[in-house]
Amino acid sequence: MQNAQNTFYITLRNRLAALNPNRTMYLRGVTRPGILVESNELVTAQPPANVFVLRWLGLHNDPYLSEVLLQMECEIEYMTEGSNGNMGMDRGAMLTEMDAELLSLLQPNTAQKMSYAQSPATAMETQIFWTEATFQPVKVERDRLLRTTTVSVFSYEEPGEQ
Repeated sequence: MQNAQNTFYITLRNRLAALNPNRTMYLRGVTRPGILVESNELVTAQPPANVFVLRWLGLHNDPYLSEVLLQMECEIEYMTEGSNGNMGMDRGAMLTEMDAELLSLLQPNTAQKMSYAQSPATAMETQIFWTEATFQPVKVERDRLLRTTTVSVFSYEEPGEQ
């Protein structure tokens, strides 16, 4: 399960760095692509703006399959306040830009499963794959526009994985 979650995150992170190298965040003294896994970071009162935040919600498996196929629910949340130069009046356009970026990050909807337990990472025997994103309606939170999407990520459990 952890290998699949790490693979999904790192795949999206690397795709974001290639697609939009300007979507970055400064976190713990390091500038990095603007995507993070909420459970891997310090708790904050409010997630950063203009960043994709991944949150793992649920885990399911089908006991009737001959191999263990895990289905993990991933919620991806992002928000924007717009730009300072436009006094936030472009926040709708910026949210639309993030919608398009997310759709691009999720295609193709498969990746080679990797183990990041050592460096360099090693390829595993299977791939992970995921569904199309389900977009929720936009929410307005004070001066921010917020969108939540969900994706189901699937992974076969390999021998030795926990």
